[in-house]
Amino acid sequence: MTHYLENSGLTLIKSVMKTRFKTAATLALLLLVLPFNLTLTTIALLRSIAVWPFKTKPVADLPKTILISGGKMTKALQLARSFKQAGHRVILVETHKYWLTGHRYSWAIDRFYTIPKPDSLEYSQALLAIVQNENVDVYVPVCSPVSSYYDAKIRDELSPYCSVMHVDVETLERLDDKYRFAMAAESFGLRVPKSYLITKAQQVIDFDFTEADRPYIIKSIPYDSVRRLDLTKLPCETPAQTAEFVNSLPISDQTPWIMQEYIPGQEYCTHSTVRNGHLQLHCCCESSAFQVNYEQVDRSDIKDWITTFAKNLNLTGQVSFDFMEADDDRQIYAIECNPRTHSAITMFYNHPDVAKAYLNGEPLLSTVEPLKSSRPTYWTYHELWRLVTHLGSASQTWKRLKIIAQGTDAIFDWDDPLPFLMVHHWQIPLLLIGNLRHPKPWIRIDFNIGKLVEIGGD
Repeated sequence: MTHYLENSGLTLIKSVMKTRFKTAATLALLLLVLPFNLTLTTIALLRSIAVWPFKTKPVADLPKTILISGGKMTKALQLARSFKQAGHRVILVETHKYWLTGHRYSWAIDRFYTIPKPDSLEYSQALLAIVQNENVDVYVPVCSPVSSYYDAKIRDELSPYCSVMHVDVETLERLDDKYRFAMAAESFGLRVPKSYLITKAQQVIDFDFTEADRPYIIKSIPYDSVRRLDLTKLPCETPAQTAEFVNSLPISDQTPWIMQEYIPGQEYCTHSTVRNGHLQLHCCCESSAFQVNYEQVDRSDIKDWITTFAKNLNLTGQVSFDFMEADDDRQIYAIECNPRTHSAITMFYNHPDVAKAYLNGEPLLSTVEPLKSSRPTYWTYHELWRLVTHLGSASQTWKRLKIIAQGTDAIFDWDDPLPFLMVHHWQIPLLLIGNLRHPKPWIRIDFNIGKLVEIGGD
């Protein structure tokens, strides 16, 4: 027992030292590029101040006060800029943990508040107080998978005071549940992979795969950050291996899974803003596992699929879908729906009608989509890291340089430059310093969502 405890203690010490070294090295790298960021931001700031007196200030016909949550995430900043450019007043909120968000320094933000965690009793009270004190007209949640439930839950509480661009609890649970979503889509005559609800490992073990045209994969219906990218094909090589695999998963009535056809092909992700079943705003991109590059692709079949789905459910809110275009039959299949804002909305950085898509009570004559002049969006520091880690690959280096040359940074704006400095050299460094003081293993920095992706984190 003593030997075991000693080994455990040594393992823990090594893990802490490894995390601290990784964190310190990352801080050093950020310090190294600080002068370049500071120079660019200063030039942009001086330019912005110089042209400010000559710019036409936007004035809305009916100015509204917009409350946006998720203040640490780029998509919240993009929405704030879009509303501000249309002449509206913008209030940004974020949880206390991320009080240091660099987006609070954006000129698009009129007020910034911190609020309790969504799963706390004080969350709804804090939001309601802001809505009442600031006379908020519209609440646009930019939420995580966890907080989307709590934003749906308080929708009825906020609705007497402001419009809420979010689905209700019943709809959210239906869309978030991969199996119920697939069944709903199928009932509307829309194409989805063959899907089966799994509450016991034995269901998979007893399943007859002999008639299957494609292999299957199994996914947890509740969000599982550890296993969500596991694409183990079923059946395995032998029945015993299949049984061993599914028995290793936490499958139960309380934690149901979905067994679904695996469809190899090109994956697409979308963002749609809908009101009363009408598709007000829409974009579509090719997708990847770690998505930090967005470029609009015109897929009328995907847009038509979403239009039909939104109309049948009479949706109001923000919904994001994942689709696969199958290699074999070239048809599109909806994989899942996430009823919340997608980072692909950064492609609307130069579109003047985003606010209309959210605020107009009547359906727009045409769906707002990224402009033809819109350039693909990326995050510079992600691209720089990819450049550094692929120096030996000429093809990868050229690919990254091409992305930077042809696209635009999702955070940097010549007319609003401070967030670019403050996110990368205030928000993230302070999170790293906090991790240095209280080491916790982390996988990567995600500048898009403004956080350290920690093992077991929020």
